[in-house]
Amino acid sequence: MTSRPRIVVISVAALSHSLTEEHAALTEQLPLAFKPLQPVFPAVTCTAQATMRTGTGPERHGMICNGLFERRLCTTEFWNQSAHLVSGPRIWDDFRRAGGTVGTLFWQQSLGDAVDLVLSPAPIHKHSGGMIQDCYSQPAELYAELCTRLGRRFNLAHYWGPLASFKATRWIVQATKAVMASSHAPDLLLTYLPHLDYVLQRRGPDDRRSVGKAYEHVVAALRELIAAAHRKKYDVIIAGDYGITPARRVAFPNKRLRDAGFFRVRKVDRRVYPDLFASTAFCLVDHQVAHVYVRDKGQIDDVRQCLEDCDGVADVLDHHAVDHPNSGELILVAAPGAWFAYSWWSDAERPPDYAEHVDIHNKIGFDPCELFFGRLLPPGISLNAAKIRGTHGRADTPVAMATDIELPPDTKTCLALSLALKQKLSNAVA
Repeated sequence: MTSRPRIVVISVAALSHSLTEEHAALTEQLPLAFKPLQPVFPAVTCTAQATMRTGTGPERHGMICNGLFERRLCTTEFWNQSAHLVSGPRIWDDFRRAGGTVGTLFWQQSLGDAVDLVLSPAPIHKHSGGMIQDCYSQPAELYAELCTRLGRRFNLAHYWGPLASFKATRWIVQATKAVMASSHAPDLLLTYLPHLDYVLQRRGPDDRRSVGKAYEHVVAALRELIAAAHRKKYDVIIAGDYGITPARRVAFPNKRLRDAGFFRVRKVDRRVYPDLFASTAFCLVDHQVAHVYVRDKGQIDDVRQCLEDCDGVADVLDHHAVDHPNSGELILVAAPGAWFAYSWWSDAERPPDYAEHVDIHNKIGFDPCELFFGRLLPPGISLNAAKIRGTHGRADTPVAMATDIELPPDTKTCLALSLALKQKLSNAVA
């Protein structure tokens, strides 16, 4: 093997190219210049990160959004962390077979992946209620070592929910630096900075003051990581996964399907829960994209007609738009400025108990309202979808990328960036 490269890939949530230009004075503090890249569709976290790791699109790797619908079980789940959900070889497989090492910090679907180092939030939900905060790590002792080195554990409340903030990014930056300086340091290290997304969803990209402060934190974190990486002889790739645009209205496709009789509910203790066994169609929503699962293929055209004039829907595509068995029979794309809420209940009904809680796994759609408090006693999250000011998923907003690695001139998409990194790793073992 030729000289083995050392590369750190820093994925920055919601880092659009327009944001780096709008805050040029901050951007110029970085030693690397940004260029625009076309994101993968749908432009959401799990799809983007799976594409980076595999060098393929969702039609191959199967992460069709941040959630999945298991047709045999009639159950939905968001944010499952099993690496086996991401199909296909990884861009680093040949590199590892030749002796190179790889690590992932806070990347989605990383548990059980073919890497040498993993760190990911993995809380334990207690039967009596509540949660034990913890992170999964390989080597098993890695998380405990980092907690000792950093002087504190990772706080999951800073990573998602009403208290989500720059504190999550701060911990991850320190952990990334510690890993690069440790005996565990891999040749290829992928890490993640989440906090910019929180501010953009809460306040919207038009709130220059709030976004500017959040971007200032991004720049400070990147400067710190780049300096630490260069001290340890790492090259750097910085890449956004999607860009957030203003959210000015919300669409409720599951309410439309319920009104038309396709979506059915169960009434339990005066609350309305989805009945996916009886429903002939429902929407698994994720920001500006929704996969529509239609049990009876003969009703696809009827469901399409039902949703085509739903307020906030720009396109109703067939499954070939994301051509994978995990995809819905139809795929909705929101109009610019619109996003999809998962809710199906009316104002006169009581929603399910989990609607007012941070519950990232069991809702039938991504719920950005989890970023806001609703009632305070007992604590609960907001049910007011009008609070959301930023959204993403349409993939028509270029993301930002910067690197000190020489890339082919045709590296103009996130997929092309992944393939260029794969080629660099392959060249090292040729």
